[in-house]
Amino acid sequence: MSTMAQPRKWEYVFWPLFATAIFIAFWHYTVVWTATKIFPSPLEVERGFAELTHKGVLYHDIVDSLRRVAVGYLAAVAIGIPLGLMLGWYPTVNQIVNPVVQILRPISPIAWIPLAIIFFGVGDYAAIFLVFLGAFFPIVVTCVAAVSNVPLIYRRAGRNFGLTPARILSRVVFPAALPQILVSLRVALGIGWLVVVAGEMIAVTSGLGFLIIDSRNSGKRYDLVVGAMILIGVIGLVLDTLFRQIEKIKPVRWGFRDES
Repeated sequence: MSTMAQPRKWEYVFWPLFATAIFIAFWHYTVVWTATKIFPSPLEVERGFAELTHKGVLYHDIVDSLRRVAVGYLAAVAIGIPLGLMLGWYPTVNQIVNPVVQILRPISPIAWIPLAIIFFGVGDYAAIFLVFLGAFFPIVVTCVAAVSNVPLIYRRAGRNFGLTPARILSRVVFPAALPQILVSLRVALGIGWLVVVAGEMIAVTSGLGFLIIDSRNSGKRYDLVVGAMILIGVIGLVLDTLFRQIEKIKPVRWGFRDES
């Protein structure tokens, strides 16, 4: 049975760039064809970017958004992974805590914005809290499932080697569950990036989300609105690509795979 040929190295770069060029050309000629005065052309967006870059606004907005995501996301990782491992390791405790988790998990972080403003006021802490909520529950739920899915024979092998329960969890169960946990971390990072933009539209006065809503309200600068939207997508793509590189590291890929 024939197999499909693997793409050449240059194709991994050429075809995405080609698709992007087609999209930009379609965008440009659609604006020209419709003769719209509201929706900006690619050139107008580029000029808006240049304006913001020259003023130094764009750099600070990007840094502010990334900083909020980093703090909220890392807090979710620092708390969510240990909690998820513990709940997966102790099923009885998980049965007690799980109903609360399942009640809170479906609530969109956006719905927490009014309470976040009450708790923390308008500022960084409110946005960081929203990022934390968005990333926390996917990490916890996946960690619990990942630990539960580790074959029992792994634990028995650890006990046969005289490992304590704490060492079995840290040296056997956690490495085996790590591939699944990494998937949840990548998903949680994407959710955190999405949530911070929404939160910045309401709860703070800087960042890419605030840039969108401020550009809309102050002079209807849709060139800046669209530009900020594109930048959000590009940064999200970069973050996801970087995380995928971590997933390719051999020590975190072995999972349940038979290496024999």
